[in-house]
Amino acid sequence: MGIVFNEFCTTWGNPSFENIQKICDKIAGKGIRYLVIDCGWYGGAKNWYRNIGDWDVNEKTFPGGLKQAADYIRSRGMIPGLWFEMENTADQSRSYQNTAHLVKKDGVPLTVGMRRFWDMEDPWVVDYLEHKVIRTLKECGFGYVKIDYNETMGMGCDGGDSQGDGLYRKMAASRRFFERIRQEIPDIVIENCSSGGHRLEPSLMELVSQASFSDAHEIPAIPLIAANLHAVIQPKQSQIWAVMRADDSEERIYYSIISTFLGRMCLSGDIYDLSESQWRLIQEGIAFYQKAAEIIKYGTTIERTCSTKSYNHPQGEQLVIREWNNRRLVILHRFEHSKEILLPLPPGARIMAEYGRADRDFSAKAWIYEI
Repeated sequence: MGIVFNEFCTTWGNPSFENIQKICDKIAGKGIRYLVIDCGWYGGAKNWYRNIGDWDVNEKTFPGGLKQAADYIRSRGMIPGLWFEMENTADQSRSYQNTAHLVKKDGVPLTVGMRRFWDMEDPWVVDYLEHKVIRTLKECGFGYVKIDYNETMGMGCDGGDSQGDGLYRKMAASRRFFERIRQEIPDIVIENCSSGGHRLEPSLMELVSQASFSDAHEIPAIPLIAANLHAVIQPKQSQIWAVMRADDSEERIYYSIISTFLGRMCLSGDIYDLSESQWRLIQEGIAFYQKAAEIIKYGTTIERTCSTKSYNHPQGEQLVIREWNNRRLVILHRFEHSKEILLPLPPGARIMAEYGRADRDFSAKAWIYEI
């Protein structure tokens, strides 16, 4: 249940050795286990999403390669992570033109927007990704990999007995590469990510440690989406982001941090511009999360009450209760036009910890109590 810091909502696709150092120095010693370098660490196109596929390190921003950054992260007491979107290629990469090894439909490269797709059944592709992905992770000492997937092939592709069978075969081959990563680097933490679309089916989730729950990084609907996922994947595998901003009120900090108690905590944002009082609230939230971790990991969600009918304009309240070993974690979020909700405390129960302040719209509070 180690806490993740992902720098995407800090650098917005422009990581560098310099700003990774700055982030490390700010968050070291604050209870964060993993620091993930997200998209944009590679060279080529100005926009990170248009150069997917070649995976050549940007020597201007990471002089000497990625190992220096990974080593620095470890020197500050954290495990380094790295982002890949390994199965796709983008239009300004050399790989985009390597049509002999790309997925095809009706005999031509299957193209969606600015993306094409490696044919994961092709041995050449597997060897290429072995070199670009697995070797990079091993040689640089990364202990965490985030595997993204931000486009869709659509209804199918060539191969097999039908377009659907062809698509199934490509996805099964992708799964085999996940297995290969695990075989080559047994202790690595794998994060399964797919923009807002997910790849949360069971056979893939059993190979990964966790999945990024959504690209809904800074909207009021985060606790709604996170609670819904309790019906799909285990909360211990559901990574939920809390993006901190320098102008955050106490209410927004509570609201964001408490959302992560519905799964795995991931932090991002303007962390070196936060005030001491803002950091104090975040640290209190981290301490509460650590107390709740076993309930999140091993427990059962025994109640979810939600009165809102809209993600974009949530109204009312949401209450989630998770139980394990005679302890309960209660998570309350209030939305627009909400009402006060009293803690549903059974007779004889003892409150062990509490965090937050649910005294107005768009506020939140969490409790741990023993029964």
